[in-house]
Order: sequence, then structure tokens, then C-alpha cells
Amino acid sequence: MEIDAPTDRRVVDLLREDLLLTGTKESCGAGDCGACTILVDGETRLSCLMLAAQLEGRDILTIEGLSRDGALHPVQNAFVEHGAVQCGFCTPGMALASVDLLNRNPDPTREEIRDALAGNLCRCTGYQKIVDSVEIAAVALRSKAGS
Repeated sequence: MEIDAPTDRRVVDLLREDLLLTGTKESCGAGDCGACTILVDGETRLSCLMLAAQLEGRDILTIEGLSRDGALHPVQNAFVEHGAVQCGFCTPGMALASVDLLNRNPDPTREEIRDALAGNLCRCTGYQKIVDSVEIAAVALRSKAGS
């Protein structure tokens, strides 16, 4: 997809206002909370700190593109099934950070999961169920890869 946008337009605004991809949230606007996390070329990036010009020629994934053919991604599924979703505001960023981690490390320790999610703040869950869900998703993804 090609989009004509001012080069100095923030990516979070481009996604939410121009493309109506509202799964990407803005909370702090300063790169401190992770609510605006997207994947750029497979790696987590904070869309509130990026400009549209930085996306040229890059592969962008928002939470809206994570499910395939109507099926939730194993990370999304684990979050839903195991109570990692509370108010949902941080969930898109948490899910994308988890996908990035599991793409790089399919069998992370709990400490590695916590480290990968350290840039994503949640005020509702206390993180336990989120970490549990990432562990469960890792098992599901490894099982799927072995099929």
C-alpha cells in the first residue's frame, strides 16, 4: 500500500486518523508507555516517536493485521483465553511486543518475557496473566511449527 502523507506526520496519527487503524493507541505521546507499539520490518517501534517519512519502503504491522483469515494469532488467542486483557488499552502494544519476542526467541524464559514487555505499561493486570499468556502462546507457536 502506498500513502501520500506529509513527511513530518507522526505515524500514530497517520494510522489512527488517516487510515482509521485505531488499534494502535496513543497514551503518553512520549515513548514511555508502549501503547502505540507497531512492528516495522518485524521489530517493535513506538509510532508516537516515528514520522511518516521513516516508513517509506518498510513493512508495517499493526494489531489489525495480526490475525489471519479470521483466526486470531496465537498471542491474541492466549491473551483472550487466559485473562491478559482487562481494559484493553495496552493490549495491542503488548501483543505486538510479544510477537516480536517470540519471532526472535521461540522459547523465552519468564524473565526474557518480562524484559521484552518492559516498555509496555499496564495499569489493570499486574502483568502475571500477560506473562503467562506469552508463555502459552510460545508453546502453541512451537507446536504449530512442529506440525
